[in-house]
Amino acid sequence: MASAATFGGRMAGMLDGTQEFEAGQSSSKRGRFIVIDGVDGCGKSTQAELLRRALGVPAELHLREPGSTLLGEAVREILLSQRFEIGAEVETLLFAASRRQMLDQLVSPALKGGADVVCERFNSSTFAYQAVAGDLDPALVVQLLRDWASQPGPDLVLILDVDVELAASRRGEPGDRIEAKGLEFQRRVALGYRRYAEEFEAARLIDGSGSSAEVHDRILAEVQRVGV
Repeated sequence: MASAATFGGRMAGMLDGTQEFEAGQSSSKRGRFIVIDGVDGCGKSTQAELLRRALGVPAELHLREPGSTLLGEAVREILLSQRFEIGAEVETLLFAASRRQMLDQLVSPALKGGADVVCERFNSSTFAYQAVAGDLDPALVVQLLRDWASQPGPDLVLILDVDVELAASRRGEPGDRIEAKGLEFQRRVALGYRRYAEEFEAARLIDGSGSSAEVHDRILAEVQRVGV
């Protein structure tokens, strides 16, 4: 396990240098890559769709993680199925594989062509669910994702900060293996997202309470403020 000092140092290095883990390369021709993330039931699918429409992003470039590619959807079925017992280490590798495929097959060509992309979940999700809530070494998870599943990286990661009890009431009965891990797990996930927002420059916490329209307004205001 990495010490707190080692972990902090490695994180700071990634942010202060090329920012390869999150921030994409700036280019006037490159499309925008924006991620919406948060605990299960936070409203990310609704907000991603509202943002897609507001920015004029083509429907086929509203992506979800894991998924969006043929391989990704197959991995999604495995990860969410309650037929399997899967540890956090294997989850991390499966998420990374699905993400790499999506980046290569969909995100990179779109951005290079000047198109914008809106995606539900990204490395922030793996950090929160597998590294923090799953009790893995965060520094090792970050290094794995940085090396294998981070390029091209998002320009902005918007994390919907919602009370986990409220999120649970929104989504109803657990619909998959990860949701079935319970409220205490989701509380650790929420802490992981907050930690992520503190550590990575591209990440922003967005108040996810209130109506869908109110949350959408907050998201648009942040997109405009950041100027991506």
